[in-house]
Amino acid sequence: MPEEELSRSSHSNPVKSLVNGIKTNPASNSPKSSLSVPLGPPVYVDLAYIPNHCSGKNTDPEFFKRVRASYYVVSGNDAANGEPSRAVLDALLEGKSQWGENLQVTLIPTHDTEVTREWYQQTHEKQQELNIMVLASSSTVVMQDESFPACKIEF
Repeated sequence: MPEEELSRSSHSNPVKSLVNGIKTNPASNSPKSSLSVPLGPPVYVDLAYIPNHCSGKNTDPEFFKRVRASYYVVSGNDAANGEPSRAVLDALLEGKSQWGENLQVTLIPTHDTEVTREWYQQTHEKQQELNIMVLASSSTVVMQDESFPACKIEF
């Protein structure tokens, strides 16, 4: 293939890869720009699962600014890996404070962890100010030889 054709084909079909499900261009000048999400309006959903078991590896205030949910599920239960992450729970407060509207948000932890308990106690006033409720459930589901806590959510 002549050099001119090779050059033209590489410009019309640049190599792209996926980072967290988003197409990126590795030839980008800025390493940060290959990981950033294009700006746009926020997305409103009923229920959102906080990614990666509420790990701080890939969830920050920008997630909560952009993904506005009535309910967020926190499933982390691995303190050794920082799950759930206090930084992510704080990011919820920071992101929600910038919504400009006081919509009710319910946080649903799937496990009772030290991190969530401490965060709840230390930020309770801020949660109330932002109209955030943390759902705790004393309900238990029993299936065969196993039992586990459960929450009922109605839409």
